[in-house]
Amino acid sequence: MKKNNFNNLSIRQLLNSYSDTMNELRQRKILRSGNNPASDYAEYVIAKKLKLELTINSNKEYDAIEPKSGIKYQIKSRRITRYNNSRQLGVIRNLEKAEFDFLIAVIFNENFDVIESYKIPRNIIKKYARFSRHQNGHILILRGDILKNKDIKAINFKKSKN
Repeated sequence: MKKNNFNNLSIRQLLNSYSDTMNELRQRKILRSGNNPASDYAEYVIAKKLKLELTINSNKEYDAIEPKSGIKYQIKSRRITRYNNSRQLGVIRNLEKAEFDFLIAVIFNENFDVIESYKIPRNIIKKYARFSRHQNGHILILRGDILKNKDIKAINFKKSKN
């Protein structure tokens, strides 16, 4: 795809373009909220890849369910860019309630290509995540020992044309 030349656009035009893009992605049912698009897009690509049903958007306990087995998934993501290479996933709330069976972690590159994705059993998360009182949830950084754990399963993605 040809890169757009945004240099000649005003700040207002750039923001309007972003707004139009977000609205179009929402109409196509790719995004489900007005939040960071990486979160909604991760839910979309994982549900499609693993044939999961997404829950209602306001469900805080889990994001998707396997229709036949009833297995519940929380989906968290991170988009790595040239400005920020942090691998910290979104906050995992209510981990102690055990409302989901697996966490799916998705790492995107700057262009929203999935570069890594993992299926992590819920009981493994507490070993590697730390509780943040400030954010009222657990913080999980997807690097180091957690990726060496034998119970973590990589989910392979081929470059998609979504």
